[in-house]
Amino acid sequence: MIRIQTPRLIIREVEEKDFTTLHSIYTQQETMKYISSGKYDWTMEELKSKYEKINTDYPSGFGIFAVQLTDQPIVIGEAGLFNSFDNPAMLELGYILDQHHWHKGYGKEICNGLIRYCKEQLQTEKVIARMYAENIASVKLSEATGMTRTETGTTPQGKEFYTYEINTGKRTI
Repeated sequence: MIRIQTPRLIIREVEEKDFTTLHSIYTQQETMKYISSGKYDWTMEELKSKYEKINTDYPSGFGIFAVQLTDQPIVIGEAGLFNSFDNPAMLELGYILDQHHWHKGYGKEICNGLIRYCKEQLQTEKVIARMYAENIASVKLSEATGMTRTETGTTPQGKEFYTYEINTGKRTI
């Protein structure tokens, strides 16, 4: 099921056929270096288990989605909306793009699409993004999508992180 469509991307529910491509993305060290665990030696079973656990929220409209090009049936990454705060009025967004598709504007397209989806479809009040401070591309992207830095902190491992958010407000009908 397609959740979001942008001019160049389709963001849809993950299908079994996507796992080979997603696994190849999850095993790229460069691609995974800014993901919280930094893990890049995923097995197919671990990856499927992760998606199974998180995507129990699909009926509520959020979870991890496949990101596919509109003009070709190629999956280039994932985009997620997570109920990290146990409050569906405040969702966390995240995405992972195959490093071969970086610097093409897809990240901004994904984030703007997720924010719009949260506002218009899910009626979420706030969208959060968290990243390591050293992830300059995600910091710039958060600011470019209208998000504001609301927190700076340090992980237990000593890495500096930022939290960005945008208020989407509940839609009135």
